Amino acid sequence: MQQTVAVVLSGCGVFDGSEIHEAVSTLIHLSRLGADVHCFAPDTDQPSVVNHLTGQPAPDHRNILVESARIARGNVKPLSGCSADNFDAVFFPGGFGAAMNLCNFADKGPDCTVNADVERVLNEFHDANKPIGMCCIAPVIAAKTFGKSGGVTLTLGDDSEASKAAETMGATHQQATVTQTVTDEPNHLITTPAYMHGNAPIHQVFEGIGQMVEQTLAMAASTGAPA
Repeated sequence: MQQTVAVVLSGCGVFDGSEIHEAVSTLIHLSRLGADVHCFAPDTDQPSVVNHLTGQPAPDHRNILVESARIARGNVKPLSGCSADNFDAVFFPGGFGAAMNLCNFADKGPDCTVNADVERVLNEFHDANKPIGMCCIAPVIAAKTFGKSGGVTLTLGDDSEASKAAETMGATHQQATVTQTVTDEPNHLITTPAYMHGNAPIHQVFEGIGQMVEQTLAMAASTGAPA
């Protein structure tokens, strides 16, 4: 039976939105496995914009939902309309947008807060025992959301600063290579490092995300009837 999944984007571009390689890799693997994919993003302005050619701040004002539409080919809806009742699993690609637009970890570290709809969606899937797949820096959102309520196990690759912050928020960190995943069965969370290994070749990022997607869908199939 076809599985229906949500993908939460955070804009478009590694420095201030969804990392495009990671987002597209997630979408390709979901397509290959026959999933019915629905993209979502917060309908709010980015706190900052980066010129991806120079790496410097830009004076632009950009909306996260509008920017996410670049990746989703226009087929993206406001995250406020995403309910776990309608999906079998949810996926969060990485990129600085996950740490800037879905939460403010990029500025606040362990003292960050999570976007209200992001937190709601994560808690809905968690409470329904429906799996959550995350890559790159996105797992810090799970660390903040679930860390104080019994803990959560995840990977941020070999990034010592991010992993220490996740542990400060109550998570257990496990190192993993770019092609590996870490599965937290009790919390139905599957994570993979992707570009937390900054020099990783794109084919290895694609492979690791494929493992994460396959394992997340397999967990969804084993935990109950499709949405």
